[in-house]
Amino acid sequence: MRLWSLHPAHLDRAGLTAAWREALLAQAVLAGRTKGYRHHPQLRRFRDAPEPLAAVGAYLRGIQHEAGERGYRFDASRILVADAGAPAMPVTRGQLEFEWTHLGGKLAARSPDDAARWRRAMPTPHPLFFVVPGPVEDWERP
Repeated sequence: MRLWSLHPAHLDRAGLTAAWREALLAQAVLAGRTKGYRHHPQLRRFRDAPEPLAAVGAYLRGIQHEAGERGYRFDASRILVADAGAPAMPVTRGQLEFEWTHLGGKLAARSPDDAARWRRAMPTPHPLFFVVPGPVEDWERP
């Protein structure tokens, strides 16, 4: 499971659809609808949010918005808590940079055009997150 801290605009088609699918899985875990992945480390930041389902709903909305910008139709009715009330969450600069490098490797392997776009860009966070100083998050498995 990879719940990117990066803005969904940085993802290629495969990454965007995988992000949607994996965030839906995260939502199912947080809602108690599945037994798998309950202890996945990337879920910790959502579990620690004041309203975990609202946080993952905001995360899904960000992905769905980007999909719509690209002409894809991700079904918003699958988002359990879709109100806009989730507060922004912090992500460390180190985490964002780690993910940026990781994404660059994935794009180089599967999507040359997107890799070229990646090389010209700078990492920005998903709309749910704001960047704070710090190293790679302790829940990350490098």
